[in-house]
Amino acid sequence: MYFENIPVIPYEGPNSKNPLAFKYYNPDQVVLGKTMKEHLPFAMAWWHNLCAGGTDMFGRDTADKAFGAEKGTMEHAKAKVDAGFEFMQKLGIEYFCWHDVDIVPEAADIKETNRRLDEISDYILEKMQATGIKCLWGTANMFSNPRFMNGAGSTNSADVYCFAAAQVKKALEITVKLGGKGYVFWGGREGYETLLNTDVKFEQENIANLMRMAVNYGRSIGFQGDFYIEPKPKEPMKHQYDFDAATAIGFLRQYGLDKDFKMNIEANHATLAGHTFQHDLRISAINGMLGSIDANQGDYLLGWDTDEFPFNIYETTLCMYEVLKAGGLTGGFNFDAKNRRPSYTPEDMFHGYILGMDSFALGLIKAAQIIEDGRIDSFIAERYASFHTGIGAKIRSGEATLEELAAYAEEMGAPKLPGSGKQEYLEAVVNNILFFN
Repeated sequence: MYFENIPVIPYEGPNSKNPLAFKYYNPDQVVLGKTMKEHLPFAMAWWHNLCAGGTDMFGRDTADKAFGAEKGTMEHAKAKVDAGFEFMQKLGIEYFCWHDVDIVPEAADIKETNRRLDEISDYILEKMQATGIKCLWGTANMFSNPRFMNGAGSTNSADVYCFAAAQVKKALEITVKLGGKGYVFWGGREGYETLLNTDVKFEQENIANLMRMAVNYGRSIGFQGDFYIEPKPKEPMKHQYDFDAATAIGFLRQYGLDKDFKMNIEANHATLAGHTFQHDLRISAINGMLGSIDANQGDYLLGWDTDEFPFNIYETTLCMYEVLKAGGLTGGFNFDAKNRRPSYTPEDMFHGYILGMDSFALGLIKAAQIIEDGRIDSFIAERYASFHTGIGAKIRSGEATLEELAAYAEEMGAPKLPGSGKQEYLEAVVNNILFFN
């Protein structure tokens, strides 16, 4: 055991002072007819939790993620499996997510890398069968290796494009083998630094072709889940082609990929795009493409992807409001989050997940209270009431003509001002439910 000093994490309620206990996440608590565990299918991110040691551009690792083995070996890969499953069992986490090079060290020869993936996925599958833990989604890391300096699907090298295709093919095979519910295309370096050396149309067509080939191959080997795009506006490239949910949805529709793809929305990426987390969730939901969520948050004072564990209850509440209104997710809540560099102990790994799981559990409770309270829904319905009858209803039905509306306006004269938006009142309603109920 790698975490022998850490117990199974219990639910002790909001009055508990035990740092290794849930205060709000009670998996069996029923909220709006479903248990918390059903509403919140949490997933562990293999890359941050089992691989990231706190390295940044100014310093090396602070956390020891060797788990008793020599890094860069298959023994280390297996040690991460053992540690990861022990970690998930102690937290009651049902799913995990992974990149190919998270779970094995990449070899110089892709054939050897693939052999290692076969070996480790056999080992992971044994653990899954023994514990009941499942794979939420898989993906291929096509951004870390120098070969992907210009992207994978967007690369200017046909050889690199073929290598990327080979990685996608194998990652899809492992995803199917592990029963994954989804497969993600994280944009990585799919973008550009300057338009002076970039053919945008050419690159976007190549990205779409790679995705189309992945869909065709995935379906041919029995993958029945969703493919996901994870929007991100910048970093590592100055401009990413999957800038935000609206941009990614437009891209999918342009290239006929919208029947197979949904969005994997990350909170930190939405805020980097100048949106709220709630915005990208709403845009995805109204387009029928809200699939899965990377559960983290950014730092509003920093202009990069900090991947912090979520603690902002206002954000998690509005997130869960959107999820509940959309009828839930086809995917889950993956903690694409990492401990801060000075939080380097094994206990800190658990503290991060307890924080994140409790934050979303409390957000779920409060979002349900907002819906049950009904004041916001009632206000929105009333705000658009003029479109429920008369000329408004005719506009909504598509029966009105431009000439008819112009004649109506001439007869009416100057319209009255629209009803007040009452933003401050509605924000007070949310605060009332968050802090006084």
